[in-house]
Amino acid sequence: MSQIALITGASKGIGAAISLQLAKDGYNIWLNYRSDDEGAEKVAAAIRAKGQECTLLKFDVADEEAAENVLGPLLEKEVPYIVVNNAGFARDSIMMMMDSNDWNSVLQVHLNGFFNVTKPVVSRMLRKRTGRIINIASTSGETGVAGQTNYCAAKAGLIGATRSLAMEVAKRNILVNAVTPGFIETDMLSKLPVDQIKAQIPLKRLGSPEEVAGVVSFLCSDKASYITGQTIAVNGGIYT
Repeated sequence: MSQIALITGASKGIGAAISLQLAKDGYNIWLNYRSDDEGAEKVAAAIRAKGQECTLLKFDVADEEAAENVLGPLLEKEVPYIVVNNAGFARDSIMMMMDSNDWNSVLQVHLNGFFNVTKPVVSRMLRKRTGRIINIASTSGETGVAGQTNYCAAKAGLIGATRSLAMEVAKRNILVNAVTPGFIETDMLSKLPVDQIKAQIPLKRLGSPEEVAGVVSFLCSDKASYITGQTIAVNGGIYT
């Protein structure tokens, strides 16, 4: 029987690419998304075409009760080997123009979402004495970016949480790492000046979601069995 990988925010972009890669690696997928039914169904169909099972989990990761209601019954029967915390979004503005909703909503999705999904799973991973947790952070959380105080704070917090959780669960053979994408060709870049962005990147191009997914795949493999508490950048050489 195939092991399970739970990926949040997986109806498109990086999350979808990770889901497809892990399905290719032989995992059945629990695919979380908040509202994009069409996108989620499309990814699920592609996963099933690879011969793997896909269970769609529609809930907002920032909503603790919703996460518990969906995950609780599933976790009574099966425990994922992999959790990828990918759900996230940006509401960019300089601090002086940012309202409390822009601040709180971004932190709630990235940080509360990580907690709401990871805690119930890791408690069961501890009993099984195995598991992989991958948190998709961002180069922005390491460097800081003007106009993204909320987003950078959330991603920096996720990196710190990665390191702390890795220390807590290492004795039970659970590995926890962060991946920090730089400028990746997704919807988040659709309104940004791409040519100016490319000029900042030593490789002079955007990354692809599949390149991020490849690193996640490696961190979930036996080849990464001595890697935990680390932050792996996928950013084309941007200095952090």
